[in-house]
Amino acid sequence: MAGRMAIIGGTGVGSFELDGEPEAHVVSTPWGDASATIGRLSGREIVFLARHGSGHKLPPHRINYRANIAALVRLGVRGVLATTAVGALRLDLAPGALVLLDDLIDFTRDRAGKTFFEGEGRVVHTDFTQPYSAQLRTALLASAEALALPLHPKGTYLCNDGPRYETPAEVRLFAAWGADVVGMTGVPEATLAREAGLHYAGVSLVTNPGAGLSPNPLTHEEVEAEMRASGPKLRALLAAVAAAVDPDALPEIGPGVDVLGFPAN
Repeated sequence: MAGRMAIIGGTGVGSFELDGEPEAHVVSTPWGDASATIGRLSGREIVFLARHGSGHKLPPHRINYRANIAALVRLGVRGVLATTAVGALRLDLAPGALVLLDDLIDFTRDRAGKTFFEGEGRVVHTDFTQPYSAQLRTALLASAEALALPLHPKGTYLCNDGPRYETPAEVRLFAAWGADVVGMTGVPEATLAREAGLHYAGVSLVTNPGAGLSPNPLTHEEVEAEMRASGPKLRALLAAVAAAVDPDALPEIGPGVDVLGFPAN
């Protein structure tokens, strides 16, 4: 089976203009079931996965990240374009800004299932010098330039547990550590993708200033409103890259799908 690209959508990403009706799939994995759809976008089969589930019902700390990534492997995915709604830790990142991630800080403390390597007898340390796929990052930058779409070429993502938003003191701390944006879903998604041998790139959409950087309290309605307003440009970028990248041309990366204990369908 030819490899596929996948788009993992976070808060407010919404639907794409597909060529025909998509097919819904429930994929069984050793870590549970995951739901995804397969549709044709710009003439190419793309796998779509709603990170928070149908109707946005799963909070960040309850998402079954292992099942999601394993399901993508079973569906023949080689490359993943993932979106995240984030708060800015810098005043120059205004709401609506798109940030192409190049590094991350894992500040999650209360999440199970952060690795596929939990069985006895298999000690595997995965290199994370480049947390995000260089090939997909290059394609995203090229597509953004072709679309005349402003895209910050670098950004460090800090993942916090949630579901509450950060305190002003935490925002100051995260910024002092060198993080540019803060979210709740980018980890362990990115690390599991690398363990499974998937190329993974993250694009963050800034929805609000971090706590203490604005005089106003943050609401989830504000986040959703910004995602709706900026969603079209984000979808245009993802669609362009998904159509341009040949997933079968992506080089081998990470430990590989053998860690999951089953082959792709």
